[in-house]
Amino acid sequence: MASLDEPAAVGILYVVATPIGNLNDLSSRARDILSSVDLIACEDTRRTGAMLAAHMIRKPLLSYFEHNEKRRIPELIARLKRGAHIALVTDAGTPGISDPGFRLVREAHREHVRVVAIPGPSAVAAALSIAGIPTDRFVFEGFLPTRAGARRKLLDELASERRTIVIYEAARRLAETLREMAVTMGADREAAVLREMTKTHEETVRGPLGELAAHFESHQALGEVTIVIAGAPEVWPARTGIDVETLVEAGMSLKDASALIARIEGGSRREIYQRALRARSSRD
Repeated sequence: MASLDEPAAVGILYVVATPIGNLNDLSSRARDILSSVDLIACEDTRRTGAMLAAHMIRKPLLSYFEHNEKRRIPELIARLKRGAHIALVTDAGTPGISDPGFRLVREAHREHVRVVAIPGPSAVAAALSIAGIPTDRFVFEGFLPTRAGARRKLLDELASERRTIVIYEAARRLAETLREMAVTMGADREAAVLREMTKTHEETVRGPLGELAAHFESHQALGEVTIVIAGAPEVWPARTGIDVETLVEAGMSLKDASALIARIEGGSRREIYQRALRARSSRD
């Protein structure tokens, strides 16, 4: 592990945020850094090259993405330790936020290389700022798992999350995801779908999850999508007066009663089930 009193290397790794859509969102400081570094490590050299060309910047590019980062990191660290100034960018937004970058930054710190943030665009921050949903506390989940079982498990866990939730989703899966969320979190849970932020066809659609699911089943979404979902209410059953034990006394199994309350109230079936078990245990 690196010692705190060891001297920093001469080189600098700049973590540079780039536009998520509108190329004019590149900050003047980011332009200055990208124009001055020795090398730019980027996900897609063609996409970054186009962005740089729009700002009349010409610099050597090196591909750095999820499937080659293990091989690239030693090379980049070696250059940094020899004194190179390197900028790390992703296809859009801030590196390391659901994009490659974390491992390189961690290794740079371990090797006493100075790491400097050049802040700027982030789809997470942009979505939260215009969603109209509480932002004092939030959790970012990135992309949901593609496997059905893992996806359902995570949504079930998130159903009881009190903080605002931010999720990225592929446009082709948007309607299906909103349907699953409506079932798991409750059809009346407030949410916002933000599509193509900062671009020409930017769109913000707000409403209960059930209505959003119906809307996007009949209106195909295109482009990049961010979903912002309000956190779970503190006490779900308070809205209907129905609790698990009432349903069990009426003849339902504990498991089925928990699932029904979750669908009605917007909670997590697992959490409701576990809470009922704890209540029974305390009575016994």
